[in-house]
Amino acid sequence: MAQPVIILRSRTFPRLRRRAAAVALSLVLTGTGCSDAGTPSPAATGAAPKAAPVVSGPLCDLLPSGSDPGNPAALAGQPAEVALQWLPVLTTFEAAVRASGMSADLRGGSGVTILAPTDDAFATKFSEDDLDRLLLTDRDTLRGLLREHLVAGSRSLSDLVAAGEVTTLAGTTVTVTGGGGSARLADRADTVCADYQVAGARIHIINHVLGNLPTTGGPGGHRAH
Repeated sequence: MAQPVIILRSRTFPRLRRRAAAVALSLVLTGTGCSDAGTPSPAATGAAPKAAPVVSGPLCDLLPSGSDPGNPAALAGQPAEVALQWLPVLTTFEAAVRASGMSADLRGGSGVTILAPTDDAFATKFSEDDLDRLLLTDRDTLRGLLREHLVAGSRSLSDLVAAGEVTTLAGTTVTVTGGGGSARLADRADTVCADYQVAGARIHIINHVLGNLPTTGGPGGHRAH
């Protein structure tokens, strides 16, 4: 199956783009997530077909959909760390999960909600030097940052809005407002494509990095001087 070309406006750092491309190519070659050979159809088994997961937000139209590899239905049931590899705007977040050794935290028995900032959000928050430091040497700070984006329990967008506030695994209380397919978190981050359903988790893509680390980046994610 040929993987379609997806054009996105992203300032992802080149090293992370190459890493994500290698991961995606490996998955395509092994057939992960896009092959259903040997799986009986609902009609053959007599089971009612499952409704396709519905994602919502202004960025969703630019992400894999329909029969594209990485579409919401293809990701349903995948481990969270695998699903993250298929979402082309989350290469920095996915790299941070691997660098921090926190993949197991995304597979908690009671489930987890993942508030995943886009690559552009990371580039705006951190200079390339600071992001390199987080990914390569300052793992404790990186783990703390990721916990600011994880909430216990697999919660849909409507669950978050109904709750009005949630507490992250870092212990930070985050207010949630909104509705109609989007939500605002901590009065600074918005969901831009919400409600990916994966194994034991929900992934909500957001446009701002949460937590209290200092902002050192900018529109281009330049090196610090």
